[in-house]
Amino acid sequence: MIFVFLNSFFEWLDKADKQLFLLVNKEWTNTFLDNNLPWYRDSTTWLPLYLFLLLFVIFNYGKKSLPWIIAVAITSTISDQISSNFLKNLIERPRPCNDVFIQHLGRLLLNRCPSSFSFTSSHAVNHFTAAMFIFTTLKPAFGKYATLFPIWAATICYAQVYVGVHYPLDVFAGAIAGCCIGIFAGKWYNKYYSLQTI
Repeated sequence: MIFVFLNSFFEWLDKADKQLFLLVNKEWTNTFLDNNLPWYRDSTTWLPLYLFLLLFVIFNYGKKSLPWIIAVAITSTISDQISSNFLKNLIERPRPCNDVFIQHLGRLLLNRCPSSFSFTSSHAVNHFTAAMFIFTTLKPAFGKYATLFPIWAATICYAQVYVGVHYPLDVFAGAIAGCCIGIFAGKWYNKYYSLQTI
């Protein structure tokens, strides 16, 4: 009985997920988003932000910045490995642009469809990991502006669905995983290497 219920639930969830994907990707669209979200969701677009954060921490915390930088590198590596090499290969869910049952219904706004699996979105995991780690460790320095980091990560997640390379459930699950990793790593860092408030 429980297996029948679970099977029905996952079928319903998959159907709802694909319907929401088509709404975001095909119906809730405009020219501005079509032109800007493909580059906006690219990791290289945000290199100036990463450089700013690096310099901000170095200039304000001096030698205390080294453990922070190392923690960011380790946390980012762990989050990417969990998503790219564990969860994706475990679930093996095709991306919408590679799914023969839906690819002709949606739009692909990138030059190619990535060959990797879809669940979870590594963009979602990695950006939310970074956002929540920064939020947790640098909130005293940024104050109310620290909330911009998770908002930034959420917009990138939305862009992944909009351009046609992920389902909403991929980025939602990735966001949850990223939040857990980022908050855990941030609290661990604060416990042992907390930066002084500016």
